[in-house]
Amino acid sequence: MNSQLELSAHPEEDSAAKPVAADEQAPTEIPSIQVAPPAEPPPAPAYADAEDEDEDDEEDDDEVDPAESGLDDAVLGAEAALAAAEAEDAAEARGEDVEEVPIVLEPEPEPTPDERALHAPHVRPSGEPAEIDPDELDPDALKVVLRLHQHGHQAYMVGGCVRDLLLGRKPKDFDIATSATPNEVRGIFRNCRLIGRRFRLAHVYFKGGKIIEVSTFRANPTELEHAAHGGDDEGDGEDLLITHDNVFGTAQQDARRRDFTINGLFYDVAEGRVIDYVRGRRDLDERFIRTIGDPEVRMREDPVRILRAVRFAAKLGLDIESRTYAAMEGAVEDLPRCAPARLLEETFRLIRGGVSAPALKLLDALDALKILLPPVNAYLKQHGKEGEKTFYAFAESLDRRVSAGEALDDAILLAMLLIPISRSTGPEESQEGRPSVSQVVEDLLAGFVQSARLPRRIAERCRMLLLAQRTLSGERRRRSAAFKRHPLFSEALTVFEMTVEATGENREQLEAWKAGEVPQPRAAAAEGDESDAGGQRKRRRRRRRRRPSANGSSGESAGSSSESGDA
Repeated sequence: MNSQLELSAHPEEDSAAKPVAADEQAPTEIPSIQVAPPAEPPPAPAYADAEDEDEDDEEDDDEVDPAESGLDDAVLGAEAALAAAEAEDAAEARGEDVEEVPIVLEPEPEPTPDERALHAPHVRPSGEPAEIDPDELDPDALKVVLRLHQHGHQAYMVGGCVRDLLLGRKPKDFDIATSATPNEVRGIFRNCRLIGRRFRLAHVYFKGGKIIEVSTFRANPTELEHAAHGGDDEGDGEDLLITHDNVFGTAQQDARRRDFTINGLFYDVAEGRVIDYVRGRRDLDERFIRTIGDPEVRMREDPVRILRAVRFAAKLGLDIESRTYAAMEGAVEDLPRCAPARLLEETFRLIRGGVSAPALKLLDALDALKILLPPVNAYLKQHGKEGEKTFYAFAESLDRRVSAGEALDDAILLAMLLIPISRSTGPEESQEGRPSVSQVVEDLLAGFVQSARLPRRIAERCRMLLLAQRTLSGERRRRSAAFKRHPLFSEALTVFEMTVEATGENREQLEAWKAGEVPQPRAAAAEGDESDAGGQRKRRRRRRRRRPSANGSSGESAGSSSESGDA
């Protein structure tokens, strides 16, 4: 592959945007995508004229052999490559099945007298305090719930926000479930648009880009089909994978169709009480992750629940109940049947949460890495205990940054997990003779783009970040001025800093780059040590650029003629 990685993908919004809840979205087939033809590489800069050959040694040290100049080409063409990748992502994103509604907030109407009376009480009708302090609730989510109540609909806060508040944690977002249909929700809220191909969800927009997601109560299609057949037990060979999930239901049915008991809790803000149809409060108190219903059936219905259970266990410090864990082990082989985009998104959510190290360890124990991240699985198997120690040192360094609140692009997150693999395989050359990251990494990135909707921008940035690490560490010589102008230099330095934290190596090089200096390449440093021991280091001559003679022949041919005459 050349330095401008040409990849093709299904349209996808930036990964930082809030995705549709993974458990609520049934897997779909991803259409095959044609790979775009490779772009023309940028022209290489001309060598210096012959008069420059007497420049000082420091400038000579910046000279690069042509076989080592791959990243120089990437430096010159990086902005164009990234812009092209973003343009292709944006062009395909226009085909998404999302209702186009301008996200320009209109003034909210003045509340009616009846609406002013709606509020979240601090005291329940029984005289007991509300189970969740109303002051802990998001005011915009509260506004959505109360507005739906005013229009005669049931509406509850659901899922992760209820779970986190009961655990004393601050929710990342607040989701709402209601008896109102998506079109009814849109009719109530001005700043609302509907998303989703099969099951429509309503997004209500507020100032600052905040989105409150509103879903209509749904039923589990598997349970409905089971009831329609007279309640007979499912056959052992029956395919339970959910391929349609487009059935409205009641609040109780909506709770039962969810994945884990701790995610099936509803909160009634008007009554100040938690509604528990699935005994989720018990499992929260006992700190267990347990499926709702038969774990074998629930994992076969949607194997992505394996990743969700791992994420909740790592994030919340909970244990996975034994029958649920056994079902997860058995359902790993079904992961390839899920939509690759969902698998990749759930994998990224593990990494973005600051718990990648414990989550990946649990996935490795379940033998799921061979499907999710094959190069990582191969690296851990090949390098044994030492490889595990190295890999998880990188993951822990990344987790510390994320937990500290540092905003890291998905390209940085992915690059940090792939650096140990890239370091272990050594540099390679593509068919064009340019340096390349290891072929397994190239194949992984290409596969993510073509089948899993990874934006080309992320894949290209990740690849460039990996290439830049050898320059920052001094393994490859580079024209320093051009390299420091690279559009990803700052992000590459962030990755290099986390690498130094993980390995303890190259601290001097890191401090030099951070101070605005250019550290001496390792090869040059080694030559310098030899010269100190055995005399002055021999100066490398700069390649002389041949100039055409007056009769149009090259300087080389003229020189040959002169040599013939002398002979």
